[in-house]
Amino acid sequence: MFDANTVVSAALNPDGPPRRAIAMARTRGAIALSDAVLAEVAEVLARPKFARVLTVDRRREILELLSAAALWVEPEQKVQDCRDGKDNRYLELALAAGAAAIVSGDEDLLVLDPWRGIRVLRPARFLDGFVSGEPRF
Repeated sequence: MFDANTVVSAALNPDGPPRRAIAMARTRGAIALSDAVLAEVAEVLARPKFARVLTVDRRREILELLSAAALWVEPEQKVQDCRDGKDNRYLELALAAGAAAIVSGDEDLLVLDPWRGIRVLRPARFLDGFVSGEPRF
């Protein structure tokens, strides 16, 4: 699963590791999403500071890339393990979806690696983990 930080990075740099990581996850696995996570991603993408760079079409494209083949899960278990409380939504989703990894550039999440057996990885490390098509985190 991917946090808003990674999705924004993917939208801003279509050739960078975050975008490639999302594409890799779509072709070799599944992307977990919840209503709360998708709403946060959409809100962050729509912030005025990105308006000059991210057109409406680019925002729509990245949201479709993320959600088109997503595994939709609505977490039922609350988690309070992240020092940034709003990031607990990612932990809750990862736990509910049985995710192998959370892909993030957010230090508040990265410091938790591994969290309850779930890897928390930067996009480049996530990509490096695919050797011969098999994830090796």
